[in-house]
Amino acid sequence: MKNIGTLLVGLVTVLVILWMSAFTVDQREFALVFRLGEIVSVKKEPGIYFKIPLVENVKHLEKRIVTLDWEAPAKFNTSENKYMMVDSFVKWRIIDPKTYYVSIRDGGEAAAEDRLSKVVNAGFREEFGKRTVHDVIAGERGAIMDNLRTRADKEARQIGIQVVDVRLKRVDYSEEISKSVYDRMIAERKRIANQLRSEGGAASERIRADADKQREVIIAEAYREAQKLKGDGDAKAAEIYANAYGKNPEFYAFYRSTEAYKNSFKSKSDVLVLDPSSDFFKYMRGNTAK
Repeated sequence: MKNIGTLLVGLVTVLVILWMSAFTVDQREFALVFRLGEIVSVKKEPGIYFKIPLVENVKHLEKRIVTLDWEAPAKFNTSENKYMMVDSFVKWRIIDPKTYYVSIRDGGEAAAEDRLSKVVNAGFREEFGKRTVHDVIAGERGAIMDNLRTRADKEARQIGIQVVDVRLKRVDYSEEISKSVYDRMIAERKRIANQLRSEGGAASERIRADADKQREVIIAEAYREAQKLKGDGDAKAAEIYANAYGKNPEFYAFYRSTEAYKNSFKSKSDVLVLDPSSDFFKYMRGNTAK
C-alpha cells in the first residue's frame, strides 16, 4: 500500500510538472519564452511546447493585423498654408516578436500604436507640406497613401512592426477654411443671380420696347388704312352726289335745301335772322322760278 501511495504521489507530481511545463501557441499569436527575464526562444508556429517550470515563463503576442484608427481627425498644413482635417487609419502587425518586445517592453499595443502614430503623423506633415489643397483632396491622394505606407513601414520595421496599409478616409477643409469657401460660394451664387436678373431685366426692356414699336406700327398702319378707306368713301360719296346732281339738278338742289332747313331748325329755340328774299328760303316761298 505504501508503494502504491508513493507511486500515486510521484504520478501526480509528474503531471503537475508536465502541466506547468507545457504551453500552447495559437495560430493567431506568437509566444516569447523568457528565462529569468531574458528571451530564450520565439515560437511562431502553432502547437504544443514545453518550458522549464518556475524558471521560464511565456508571453503571447498578437499575430493578426491590427487597425490603428484615430478618434478625431488631425490637422495638417498644405504648401498653400491652409489647414486640412485628415481622418485616416493604419493597418499593422508584428513580424519580429523579439524586436517588438525589446522596443516596446511592457507598454503593449498602446505603446506600439503611440510610436506608430508619431511616425505616420510626421509622414502626413511632410506629404501635405509639399502639396496644394487640390493635390491632397483629389490629384495625388493615391501617391500620398503609397508614400506614407512605404515611409511608415520602413521606420516601423525598426521596432518589429510591418505597416500593411495607410488609408485616408476623409480629407476636408478646416472650419475656418470651410467658412471662407462657403462665403465665396454664396457670393458667387449671388453674383450669378444678380447677373441673371440684370440680363432678364434687359431682355424684358427689349421685349417691351419691341412690343411698343410693333403697337405704334400697327396703329399707324391701321390709321393709314382707315384714312384711305375714309378718303375712298368720301370720293365715292362725292361721285354719287355728282352723278345724282347731273341727272336732276333741280331735285338735288331741293334735297340739299331741305337738309339745310332740317339742320337749321332742330330746336324750337333756334333763331335764324335772314332776308326773306334770300335764296335760302327759295323753296319755302313755293316759288321755284329762278
